[in-house]
Amino acid sequence: MITHLQGKLVEKNPTELVVECNGVGYLLHISLYTYEQLGADENIKIFTHLLVREDAQILYGFAQTTERDLFLKLISVSGIGAGTARTMLSSLSPEQIIQAIASEDVNTIKGVKGIGLKTAQRVIIDLKDKLNDVAATANNLVLKGNTNQNEALSALETLGYTKKQSQKVIENIVKQEPEASVETIIKLALKKL
Repeated sequence: MITHLQGKLVEKNPTELVVECNGVGYLLHISLYTYEQLGADENIKIFTHLLVREDAQILYGFAQTTERDLFLKLISVSGIGAGTARTMLSSLSPEQIIQAIASEDVNTIKGVKGIGLKTAQRVIIDLKDKLNDVAATANNLVLKGNTNQNEALSALETLGYTKKQSQKVIENIVKQEPEASVETIIKLALKKL
């Protein structure tokens, strides 16, 4: 029903934010991932999903359509509610969740608070073949987002570091310094690896 909101960011905290659109303030429940993606901009555009239950109508907000698409896939799995899906997106980035499902990494998914072994296995079984469209969007975002990041990752792999380990370090560096050059990213990553 409500696909996105564009307006003034009135209030922001790690679990919720309020966006004012034409004099109406909308309370959105968000993940830590979305919280980190939103800068200090006063005017924002946020993608949404309205969850209607018998006792409540809850509006969830997402920084990117990829995160929203993944959220919708997650809540389609038996045993995963909106709260658990939001916890997953707070603990792991959409790319990490997609990677864990694609590589059948039960331990990564099980590492999220509130998810046991059986639920983690169910997530993998139910979503393994359903994430192609979401994964394609996520890969495009990563590729478009920062070519320096990709070049640094390739360089570190050439130096013998694992992709998984390097990717985490590089993502943290790029979050702190979005305009960092390839050389800077590599130097900082080598200090942390």
